[in-house]
Amino acid sequence: MHKIKVAVVGVGYLGSIHAKIYKEIKDCSLIAICDINKTRLNRISQDLNVPGFTDYRQLFNKVDAVSIVVPTILHHKIANDFLRHNIHTLIEKPFTIHIKEADSLINIARENNLILQVGHVERFNSAIRAIEEMAPKPRFIECHRLGPFTLRVKDVGVVLDLMIHDIDIVLSLVPSRIKDIQAIGMKVLTDHEDIANARLKFEDGTVCDLTASRVTKDVMRKIRIFQEDAYISLDYKNEEALIYRKIRNRIVSHKIDIKKEEPLKNELESFVDCVLNKKRPVVSGQEARDALRIALLILSKIRTSQNNFTLSSLSKV
Repeated sequence: MHKIKVAVVGVGYLGSIHAKIYKEIKDCSLIAICDINKTRLNRISQDLNVPGFTDYRQLFNKVDAVSIVVPTILHHKIANDFLRHNIHTLIEKPFTIHIKEADSLINIARENNLILQVGHVERFNSAIRAIEEMAPKPRFIECHRLGPFTLRVKDVGVVLDLMIHDIDIVLSLVPSRIKDIQAIGMKVLTDHEDIANARLKFEDGTVCDLTASRVTKDVMRKIRIFQEDAYISLDYKNEEALIYRKIRNRIVSHKIDIKKEEPLKNELESFVDCVLNKKRPVVSGQEARDALRIALLILSKIRTSQNNFTLSSLSKV
């Protein structure tokens, strides 16, 4: 079978993991990496024994597919260039900064019959895959995605950094349009919101509460799905899930059987498979655009809400 030639643009923390995983996937060959940080580039290049480039444009005639793992503000420009050179593209989330940029990339990929996938890695979490097979019918969903601050992500706030994962999952679980959004947010350590809470109300009556924080000491990645006959509690971090059911006058729980796997490896293997076999990605540009649109609406609500405040403003109360 033909192996696809793959490169990774941006080999910081996450991009270097992309590169290492591609080295392990049998159906592709990692033939290059790219980064503007020469020290980092040389280190990863030597570790993986692959050529390194500081200008991504040098890759255009060398690769069939690319992972773009750079700051979000650069996603559109770099992806646009690769797609216009007929190169299949995976972009880490969030898709883009603006909807019009997302639409542009979707159109280019469609016109050139190219795979465009966006890195919503939780779709490949073993626990999520297990509950999706159970076809849940949510009435109320509660999501918590909390953790400590990291300097790796400072170009976007917690909505586009963390909450967007859960937005994407919720949109995949609820077959209805959103009719109302309420949201609040707070700046703590950056110029963007570092804590945010949103409530989504769907036309079919489903309600979803989402909370995201990147200034919390302990890591929590959980979603609870309540339906008429049961509720499911899922832990993304540990890839575990429990289902609770009412039997007579008591609540009985049991653990959902899950085969734990590495989500990012599953995601990249899926991308390679889509390229080789012309399959539609699990998270195509369209699904990523849908999640981005809701995230941007949440951000708009946060910015216009009277409840949007900063720590400095608290000192005046």
